[in-house]
Amino acid sequence: MTTAVLFLALALVAVSATAVVLTADPKRQAVTLSVFSLCLTVLFVVFQAPDVALSELAVGSAVVPLLVLLTLRKMGRR
Repeated sequence: MTTAVLFLALALVAVSATAVVLTADPKRQAVTLSVFSLCLTVLFVVFQAPDVALSELAVGSAVVPLLVLLTLRKMGRR
């Protein structure tokens, strides 16, 4: 891959990580965390690590935000 693609993927991860940190609402933060995880998946594919990318896709963009949202829902009932 070219250097431009690598820098673009790194910039995408940096921007999405900043968005996660600057988000104050936990529900919105779970969604931006999912977007950040998708950006990390793209970065891992660019760096030719498909096994890590698949793990990040499954856990980071699906399981973790789902658990955060379920926890927030459970805490909101009390």
